[in-house]
Amino acid sequence: MSDLSPAHLLIVDDDERIRELLKRYLIKQGFMITAARDAAQARRLLSGLAFDLIVLDVMMPGEDGVALTQWLRESTATPVILLTARGESRDRIAGFEAGADDYVAKPFEPRELVLRINAILRRAPRVEQGPSGPQTLILGRMRYDLDSGELRDGSDPVRLTQTESALMRVLAARPGQVVSREALVDHLGRDRGARAETAQERAIDVQITRLRRKIEPDPRRPRFLQTVRGEGYMLSAG
Repeated sequence: MSDLSPAHLLIVDDDERIRELLKRYLIKQGFMITAARDAAQARRLLSGLAFDLIVLDVMMPGEDGVALTQWLRESTATPVILLTARGESRDRIAGFEAGADDYVAKPFEPRELVLRINAILRRAPRVEQGPSGPQTLILGRMRYDLDSGELRDGSDPVRLTQTESALMRVLAARPGQVVSREALVDHLGRDRGARAETAQERAIDVQITRLRRKIEPDPRRPRFLQTVRGEGYMLSAG
């Protein structure tokens, strides 16, 4: 990962409202964001992706944030910021003993979180994608290999058209990050003229609809290939 590329953060919180607010705010601050609703989904994402920092809620159903932090510290030095409604000193100590780098009590100002993230990133080395083995995005039961561009449903390959394959490559290279329709048109090849541009952007919408039929359990309610109204499209692994 280049020093000029945006830091890729993993947000783990069972509260969908907080998760989405943080995702949108941090994207606007220039970060790449992938979000998980619980520790189990976070583990799946971490098995295929490297992150520069993890923002992790403590109080989650199932495995809590402190336990997940302990598990992370067995294999990685990726910085962790814990979020929790608890403010007592014993809870902060438990988080730090588990290996957390910082601790932010809810409610908090998003700008304060950004300042803490940047402070940690300044003193932490950037995470590099490992050269050994393919990098994989997990989309429910689907697996997308970023190196080969191959999509699989379990062990079965899923056939993508040339345009669908190109779209997946662009979106999968920026998981959790909004890609505008205009940028997708540029990647696929732009014809000149306002009329042609409008037609191409509509064609992108059609191709996105077709791609959803191949990767979404319910294409009418997309979970992985999301529309960000007024901005573009975003591929969210998990």
